[in-house]
Amino acid sequence: MAETHFESAMAREIAEIPAVAGRLLAQTDVLAAIVERIEQLKPRVVVFCGRGSSGYVGIYLRYLFEARLGMLASVSAPSVVTAYERPPDMRGVLFVVISQSGRSPDLVTATQVARNVGALTLAIVNDEQSPAAAAAELVLPIGAGREHAVAATKTVVSSMIAGACLVAKLARDDELTASLRRMPSRLSLALECDWSAWADAVAGAAATFVVGRGYALGCVREIALKVSETLRIPAIGHSAAELRHGPWASISSSTPVLVLRQDDRTAAAVDGVLQDLGDTKAPAFAAGGPAGTLPWIGDGNPACDPILMLVPAYRAIERAARKRGFDPDNPPNLSKVTRTL
Repeated sequence: MAETHFESAMAREIAEIPAVAGRLLAQTDVLAAIVERIEQLKPRVVVFCGRGSSGYVGIYLRYLFEARLGMLASVSAPSVVTAYERPPDMRGVLFVVISQSGRSPDLVTATQVARNVGALTLAIVNDEQSPAAAAAELVLPIGAGREHAVAATKTVVSSMIAGACLVAKLARDDELTASLRRMPSRLSLALECDWSAWADAVAGAAATFVVGRGYALGCVREIALKVSETLRIPAIGHSAAELRHGPWASISSSTPVLVLRQDDRTAAAVDGVLQDLGDTKAPAFAAGGPAGTLPWIGDGNPACDPILMLVPAYRAIERAARKRGFDPDNPPNLSKVTRTL
């Protein structure tokens, strides 16, 4: 296919990420009010609700809430209330709905029901006037501005940062707070990292894997989703631990593998996967750590680095799509707002 030469909305929106993050981090008053309300409730359980990219934001936040706050975290199954009509008891629960558009009927209904059965509901949304925001008691707007490309990018990064800011304030974690303040400048640096070698290898493959662990798992699954919807290649995001339980048999010289590594206690397991990939002959690409093969800005806070790694992955995917003659803004059979129930 001939390369498509135009500046896509996806490319523009990726380039906006550092500035969007800067604006978001200035919203201290809204965050303080939300923290105060959550602390009044003192929830022991947090439930995340989201689909697609927003669901992967929830996976990222699940690790943060459990590891930094010691709260039991779960993922909501909207069909329990929309299809089976059996809402669980959510008294004393913090229910967090995450949605860029805030318009998917299942997420709106799940939020309304959670509030009705006793949960404190929080919406992390881009559109403050959306039905999901109206259904929730508390709203944390990410303020990313309108997103035109079907593939969400700046809204995903912003949602993760917003949730991380919430955890940092609830945990009184000064180190995480300081690291989040540095995110705009580090995001700008991450934009300059060229991961084209990985994306070009994926574009010519039959299937691909993305691997990480802990704080990186949500980002791993998010990158795999972007490969599937933008490059139209089957992609699976796995935990470095889960990969050993069966999927390893599917890795071969025809399945490129991207490995994300942050500098924390998960690093040894991720390093082991990267080392063992040599025996499979699979094309392996790694970001972070001493064995990294892709350009990277160096280790920072392990809770922040996986978010940063989304940016060069997004850029590389967008460029590889245009090289193949695809329109990265309008993948076939998809729309910006997905209306599931």
